[in-house]
Amino acid sequence: MSLKLLFDPQDGKILGAQAVGAGGVDKRIDVIAVAMRAGMTVRDLKDVELCYAPPFGSAKDPVNYAGFVASNVLSGDAAICHTEDLTGPADHRLLLDVRSPTEVKAGTIPGAVNIPLHELRDRLHELPRDKELLVFCQVGLRGYLACRILTQAGFQCRNLTGGYKTYCAAQGVRSKAASPAAEIKSDTGEKSP
Repeated sequence: MSLKLLFDPQDGKILGAQAVGAGGVDKRIDVIAVAMRAGMTVRDLKDVELCYAPPFGSAKDPVNYAGFVASNVLSGDAAICHTEDLTGPADHRLLLDVRSPTEVKAGTIPGAVNIPLHELRDRLHELPRDKELLVFCQVGLRGYLACRILTQAGFQCRNLTGGYKTYCAAQGVRSKAASPAAEIKSDTGEKSP
């Protein structure tokens, strides 16, 4: 499922949403429509209690995650960039791909430097401090974590919202990279079944 949440950058008021996926997108749009009607903000979405069954889904719904991401943007904890920022980036920017070498072999954004997330802390010295780093991974999770590491180390960076998957969709490129589920497993250190 891909979920796009539109909100006012000043107060977090929910303005709209789009969802694409095989199942459950109607439920998420229904929840967001009710939240909009109730005058809720993206910060309220973080704490919305939704029905779930452990064998079929997690306690935190994609609607909750959308609220977390949007709240991080509002509070300044996470700076984001969009696909148009990565197309022909200016000289004062560097593209940083934090995916695994296997994912990069399947495709990456032209001109990107690859430093996998698990190697980032040990390789900070390889990155220029005089450039803004535009960071990306497959769907955004590792990019967010990388930006937190980089920001704490004094770098200026932004995370590509939606990751390489969204970049490929926006550019009309067919991605052969790993699925988002594989990204989550690699982030947690779990082995694929």
